Order: sequence, then structure tokens, then C-alpha cells
Amino acid sequence: MNSLSALLTLLDNADRKLFKAFLQQKNKRNDVKNLRLLNLIETDDISNANKLYKSAKNKDAYHALRKRLQDSLLLFLSRKTFERNQSGAYEALRLLVVGRFLLENDMPAIAFKSLEKAERLATSLEQFNMLNELLLLKLQYAHVPGAEDLDVLTKRFMQNQSAMQCEAKLNMAYAFLRQELQQIHLKWKVVNLSSLMVSVIRKYKISRQDLMTFKSIYQILFIANEYAAIQQNYRLIARYIAQTDQFIQKLKVEKHSYLFYHIGILYFMANFYLRIGDFSKSIAYLDKMTVVMKTDERHHAQYYLRHQLLVALNCFFAGDAPEAIRVLQQSLSVKKQASKPEDVEDLRICLAMVLAMCNNRDSVKQLTLLAHTDAWYEKHMGMLWTIRKTLMEILIQAQFSNIDQAMSRISSFRRRYKKYLLKTGEGKVLLFLKLVEQHLLKPDVIFDMRYRTKVQSLLSGPESNDIFTRSFIAWLVACWEKKTPHEIVLQLLKNMGAASI
Repeated sequence: MNSLSALLTLLDNADRKLFKAFLQQKNKRNDVKNLRLLNLIETDDISNANKLYKSAKNKDAYHALRKRLQDSLLLFLSRKTFERNQSGAYEALRLLVVGRFLLENDMPAIAFKSLEKAERLATSLEQFNMLNELLLLKLQYAHVPGAEDLDVLTKRFMQNQSAMQCEAKLNMAYAFLRQELQQIHLKWKVVNLSSLMVSVIRKYKISRQDLMTFKSIYQILFIANEYAAIQQNYRLIARYIAQTDQFIQKLKVEKHSYLFYHIGILYFMANFYLRIGDFSKSIAYLDKMTVVMKTDERHHAQYYLRHQLLVALNCFFAGDAPEAIRVLQQSLSVKKQASKPEDVEDLRICLAMVLAMCNNRDSVKQLTLLAHTDAWYEKHMGMLWTIRKTLMEILIQAQFSNIDQAMSRISSFRRRYKKYLLKTGEGKVLLFLKLVEQHLLKPDVIFDMRYRTKVQSLLSGPESNDIFTRSFIAWLVACWEKKTPHEIVLQLLKNMGAASI
């Protein structure tokens, strides 16, 4: 999809009508072809250039027309975003623009009132860059009657400069850590993220107090969740989660305008408690997340599928598989064209897992909907996600007696991931795969106590306390227990004990 077509997907039907009206109003001549090009793009007509320009020499004119249409669309989107966004940050920006205009037109009394309101909003939202511009404007007009005391303004400006520097350090540290995570996902780079995070915090001289802001907590929680997922041990970040928990309790939702970060933090917290088996706390955070999401339609749409995924997983691991299936199917039925492919794939693989663990053959059909290549999944979903997806495919095919497909997938899995798994110290995955293969080649091996001991040995180690790791082991245990994998995983989670949770 090219950039112009991608931008058009951001418009709903009402916006498309408004955009066409915007173009008609903007057109000064009757022979302008931008509306015709827009109609051709909407109908997926691949011969756009030939329809608009008969001569091959007009290829440059066609591309220039596309460029002008894209520029017009960007202008339209910027105006609509500004009009529709009711957040405090946009309101502060409007007041700043108005205040500057009034000062330039010798109306300082009204201007300073506007700037005072803008500064209060920007301060409450920690919009340090906007505050910097606003305070510079006040300093520029400090000589005007009615202006604030210069020393007071200067002191506030210097304090804001310090806050800006702190935010810049946090952003640099976050960018560096995100880059390292990308190297792990895409290039199989091996790093100790725990040590890396400590060294980065020291490198950028970030204090503990600096980390106690909405944005920084969101950023660190993102990194921490990625790290815990890679290590398959969410208890490694429990201490920081506890600190975040205390911070969250002090917040008043109705007065907070950093909705994206707020919802994101609640999501990470809900995911953390899910992964360690504390489902009541996870559900409590999901309930809080629902409340905050209702205050903003845009963020509700952005997080809805991810929220529903956690709801379904909580239901499933708490013992209510039918409700989990209902939530997943309902979420997939209401997904929109603008939904992130990653969120949709998460729901699909989760539904396949839930169905399979309940011995429902529909899981095989669900697998066929996971139609992207391994390379696509590695790039968009990460290495760990793709490895788990492939292992699940093997287990489901084996579960429903599709032995040839399962064996073929085992061979391709080893070719693609053996080197990576050995390099990252994930030898247990290869041991698990070997045990699956032994069962496929010799089904009676499940009656051998040595085989059962090897399977149960996979439950040792801190990484085995992850709910998904136990789900995979449950598949093998179910073979000799004559129960569903779902029944077995519930038993394994119960055996983890309240102390470990």
C-alpha cells in the first residue's frame, strides 16, 4: 500500500465526504483532476495514470497530481485533528496561539489572561516544550505593562528548562532501550536487559524521581514487560510493578489528560498480574482500564482489542473457557479495517489455543487464518511470539492426528530456530520439542516413567511459572492423564502455590 492510499484509510465515510468538499472549495479551476484521482483510488483502479492522462509523456504530471492530493489530505487531516481534539494540550496550544496574536496586536491585558490559562494547562499536563515556548513569549513581552515580574518569569523559565532536560534524557534512554529490543526481535541479538537498563539509567544520569511521571512509567513498563516476556519470568519486574502500583493509587482519572499513557500503564499492570496468575488483580486493572477508555473514543478504539484479549485470557486461566471463547469470537467479529494487524493476530492465535486446549477441532480451522509467513510474524510480532505460534501449530496438528503436518513443522522449526535458541540459552524449548517428537514417533512412550519424569522436569526453574509455558507443558501431560489440556493447565497453575504468586 502506497502512502496516499494508506492515508485515505484513516478517513471514515463521513470524513471522505468532507475531504471531497474541502477539495472542491480549494479548487480554483474546473479542470483540476484531484477529485477524479481520488475516485479512482477509492475504486482500486490500477490504470489511474492512463485514465487521467492519455499521453505517456504526462507521467510526471500524474505523479505531481498525486503529490498535490497527498499534501491536501495532510492539510485536511491536520485541521480535522485540531478541531476534534478536545484534550488539554490542544486547548493550551490554541490559547498560546491566540495570546501571541493579541500581543502582536497590542492587546496585552487580554493576551496575558489567555497565556495564564495556557500555562496552567500546560503545567498540569507536563507539556515542557510548550511551556518553554510560552515562557519565552512572556519574557519577550516582559517590558509591556501588565506583564509578570521578570525575575519570577526567569526563575520559572529555568525550572522548566531543567524539566525539559530531564524529559530529553528519559526519551534518549527509552529510544536506546527500544532499539536494543528491536535488535533482539529482528537480529537475534543476545543482551542482558536487566543490566542494560541499569547501565542506561546511569549513562543518562536518570534519578528515581525522574522515573515517577506518567510518561516515564509507561516507557519503563513497556521495556520491563518486553524484558519479562523474553525471560519468561514476570516476577523479575515485580519490585518495579509494586512501586508503580503505589503511584497509580494516587491518581485521579477524571483530572488526568495523559490518557494514552494512563491506559497503557493499566494495560501493562493487568498483563503483569495475568502472567503471574493473580487473576483478580488483573481483572481489577482491566476494569479501571475500561473506565478510562470510555473517556476518549480514539483511545478506546486503539486499546479495545488488546483489552479484550486480556479479559479472555483471564477467563480462560481462571477456569471459564466458554466465556473466553465468546469474548474472543465477539472481538474478532467487531474488528475494524483500522485495527492493528498485530492485535488481530493476537486474538486469532489466542482463540486457536483456547479451542485446542478444550479439545475443540475448530482450532485447526483457526490456524489457517494465521496466514502470514514466519518472517512477517518475526518482524511484526517478535521472535518469542513466532516461536510459540509454531510450537502451538505442531501441538494442535499432533493433537488432532495430523502427524505428517506436525513432523514437517518440527523439521522446519529446527532449521529456522535451533541456532537462535541455543544462542539465547533456551535449550528447554528444544528439549520440549524432542519430547513432542518422541510421542509422535512412538505414542506408547507416554507410559514410560522416564519420559514422564523428563516432561515434569520442564516445570522446574522460574521461567516455568509463566502461564503460557505451563500451557505448553500441559499439552504433553494431558496425553497420559486422559484430560483436556485446559484441565491440566488449571491444575498446574494451582500447584504453583499462592506463595510463588
